[in-house]
Amino acid sequence: MEVKASLKNTRVGAQKARLVADLVRGKDVNEAIKILTFSKKKTSGIVKKLLESAIANAEQKKVIDIDNLYIKKITVDQGPSLKRIRPRAQGRAFPVMKKLSHLNLVLDER
Repeated sequence: MEVKASLKNTRVGAQKARLVADLVRGKDVNEAIKILTFSKKKTSGIVKKLLESAIANAEQKKVIDIDNLYIKKITVDQGPSLKRIRPRAQGRAFPVMKKLSHLNLVLDER
């Protein structure tokens, strides 16, 4: 039985988040938490919290053995962008696009 968790509008770029998602895709849950704990990326803390949320969802259902969980699917999709203006010389303005992303996580039992 699958367990899902999602996080919308996270303040991190999708391309950077995919690097961390690729590290833990298909791994055992305990191994994934160890990898994310010692990773230096900003996104690793966000993905770790999402993973812990999915584990808590599995505990709440009381149907799945938590020791046998693995990351079946993790996707990172691009969300909306925050549009900001950077003032430049001689009255000009340059756009700054602050990227957001959506993370989806699916756990399953082996």
